[in-house]
Amino acid sequence: MHECREVAELRTWREARRAEGKTVALVPTMGFLHEGHLALVDEARRRADAVVMSSFVNPLQFGPGEDLDAYPRDEARDGELARSRGVDLLFLPAVETMYPPGAETHVVPGDAGVDWEGRFRPGHFDGVLTVVATLFHLVAPEVACFGQKDIQQATLIRRMVRDLQWDLEVVVVPTVREADGLAMSSRNVYLTPEERVEAAGLSGALAEAHRAWNDGERNASAIVDRMQDVLGGLTALELQYIAVVEPDGFRPVSTVTPETIVAVAARVGRARLIDNITLSRGLQ
Repeated sequence: MHECREVAELRTWREARRAEGKTVALVPTMGFLHEGHLALVDEARRRADAVVMSSFVNPLQFGPGEDLDAYPRDEARDGELARSRGVDLLFLPAVETMYPPGAETHVVPGDAGVDWEGRFRPGHFDGVLTVVATLFHLVAPEVACFGQKDIQQATLIRRMVRDLQWDLEVVVVPTVREADGLAMSSRNVYLTPEERVEAAGLSGALAEAHRAWNDGERNASAIVDRMQDVLGGLTALELQYIAVVEPDGFRPVSTVTPETIVAVAARVGRARLIDNITLSRGLQ
């Protein structure tokens, strides 16, 4: 595995792959890797000849009072995990490399980014789309892989690629879960053992939504009620939203279909956690 920190070195590597006729897949991360990230690498390797992973804690997607400074980091461990999974190039840029002095251009999402995560984290998606657009420009991948756990983010990236006519495929990979159902996240390390038990209630509520679907329930409000019954007794969990939305524009629906997304967000202690399912597929 090759590691680099500078744009010129990245571009030299990319041009060599192009000269060899090899396709490239990109896996963007903020580091502190876990099995969810490595599942993205596995999918990228199935779809391209070479895999680039970026590891960059992006300051633009953190708002005031969020955990930018505390966000977990372990570059040496990340390098070993990336190498063991077959990453070909690990890109480790500094902030000034990604955003040269004086840079002020941002990518702004449309209506699909206004509500849900957009409402609770103002400016977050501007930062996400800006860093992803920059990585697409620098790496020039044929394929880019993202996790379903961040489904609104993945939806906005797909729309950006479509709207700006990028010639690349965006692949959304199913969420990887802990044994108790909790979606893997770098922020799970914030949870105490007691909080961890309650955090698993998020996936429990989503499983209940899927059971409601299987029972024949098609009313979105009734599904939300069943989820809230699951979450109601969790005293450490501060629910922020349950979204029942259509998959392209993230608009709320009153009647659900097989592709309806049910997404949830909550604070549990220091951790802010998100999760979701597609109704017909349930927990993956």
